[in-house]
Amino acid sequence: MDNDNRTSETEQKQQHTADKRKMWITLAVFGGAVVLGVAGWMVYSSNKALQQKQTEIEQLQLDYEQQQLVKDAEDLDREFAVFENSRQMVMDDSVKRALTEKYENARLQVEALQAELKNQKNKSSAEIAKLRSEIDTLRALLRHYVEEINRLNQENEKLRNENAQIKEQNTKLNNRVVATSRENEQLSKRMTLAEKLNVTGLTITPLNKKGKKEKKVQKAVQLMVTFTIPQNNSTPVGEKTIYIRIVSPSGQLLGNGGTYPFEGGQVECSAKKTVEYAGEEIGGVTIYWDVNTALTAGDYTVELFADNYRLVSRSFNLK
Repeated sequence: MDNDNRTSETEQKQQHTADKRKMWITLAVFGGAVVLGVAGWMVYSSNKALQQKQTEIEQLQLDYEQQQLVKDAEDLDREFAVFENSRQMVMDDSVKRALTEKYENARLQVEALQAELKNQKNKSSAEIAKLRSEIDTLRALLRHYVEEINRLNQENEKLRNENAQIKEQNTKLNNRVVATSRENEQLSKRMTLAEKLNVTGLTITPLNKKGKKEKKVQKAVQLMVTFTIPQNNSTPVGEKTIYIRIVSPSGQLLGNGGTYPFEGGQVECSAKKTVEYAGEEIGGVTIYWDVNTALTAGDYTVELFADNYRLVSRSFNLK
């Protein structure tokens, strides 16, 4: 009986121990589940926070890129303004028209791009990439325009230099032509003057009724003009009509000798005489003027003309 009691106690102890073990296992499993749940919740919360942070970072990056796009668009706008100034300097009208058309098209794209950047506050990475590509394309196009303008300006500068050189050469040539013309003109004048009759020993003498020298001009009935024609191999030979003009002290022409051609007009003379000139000296040539008006003492001017030249002009004081 004692053995049975002891066996029952032992079984009860073993049962109690087993129950305790089950309880602890249950508690352990429950605790582990709680820990795992807490850990899972923490991991979930951490991942969510991380994703939110990542989204914020990505949005900040997109905002920065969008701001950078706005700045690039403004820079591109300024570059187009510089291009506009360069375009205005192009001299070739046909080239300027072509550049203007290209410029206006690109300018409209820049304005549309700027409007798009302002109208939408936030953009996706795909939209930003698309706008970035458009800006790069426009900038490349602008560089092409600037290179084309620089090339045209260099060509224009070269042409301007060539034109300046040609103009300078033409100026020098014109100067040489003018100088040569002047030299030829002077040579022609010298040659023409060389052909003119020379006159020396010009005198005027009052004569009385007997053909003798009269001391007082008031009593003279004739005025005799005497001169010599020297030898001149340059003067064409032949008949030479010599015209004289005698001007009184009062400035009156002593006329009645007719007229003669001079410098495209007709001039009155006092008297004239025709001689045969053979290139040799002719001395003692005389021309008479018959007094037909009252004469007074004073200075008388005597001029000789021939072949449309004034040969000589001299003043004489007659008492």
